[in-house]
Amino acid sequence: MDRIPAVAGRFYPGQPAELRRVVEGYVATSDEKISALGAVVPHAGYLYSGAIAGKTLAGIHIPRRVIILGPNHHGLGPASAVYAAGAWQTPLGRIPVDAVLASAILDGCPGTVADASAHQLEHSLEVQVPFLQVLSPECSIVPICLRQIPLPDLLRFGESLGRVLSQYSGDVLLVASSDMTHYESGDVAREKDQRALKCITDLDPQGLYRTVRDGGISMCGVIPVVVMLSAALQMGAKKATLVHYGNSGDVTGDQSDVVGYAGVVVE
Repeated sequence: MDRIPAVAGRFYPGQPAELRRVVEGYVATSDEKISALGAVVPHAGYLYSGAIAGKTLAGIHIPRRVIILGPNHHGLGPASAVYAAGAWQTPLGRIPVDAVLASAILDGCPGTVADASAHQLEHSLEVQVPFLQVLSPECSIVPICLRQIPLPDLLRFGESLGRVLSQYSGDVLLVASSDMTHYESGDVAREKDQRALKCITDLDPQGLYRTVRDGGISMCGVIPVVVMLSAALQMGAKKATLVHYGNSGDVTGDQSDVVGYAGVVVE
């Protein structure tokens, strides 16, 4: 079953030639590529966060398989919804779902459910796909949409996912989709986000979860980032590097009410 784009023409251009031109402009920022276990990338409209997402992904060697972990903004479907077969469409064409890898995740990660309904309206995973199509035209994906899950279950999920991938043949990249602080001043957002980002660059999923929860940080993708970090640690992650931080006010010129965006690479 193919997933039809939900936000083409709104979050990113809906015409193929224009979308390719825009994405190629965002990813033309790096000649050197590293092998990575995971990444954190933002998911707002391309006008606001596309440059940070592009710069982050452009610096990574994108393997043939990519797992995209995103938050569930709409509350549809189960808590851990794996899009398990078929393909996703964007204006750039179809990108296949890796059904074999999806099946391994469903078998090896308790609590995951094969479900398409959680993905129908969700933009956080969709906006990453055109970047992957441009950077690695042959790659396949496994989209996983996550709702609120208790920290112990998140860590178990991440560790189980890491074990599945450690035993899997071939490289797999984990892309965790998240924006940072929402609708505060640029100074307040930066201070809050620096605390959350320190936990990410310290490879501390528990600390990230608690810092976001206890600090009132409106980081919408904290759940997928915790899972990504936990899985990456299970796979031997040694360091995480902040690629770039910014906010919507950098584009609009208004720092009174912003959304923060960050790109991080985990090796």
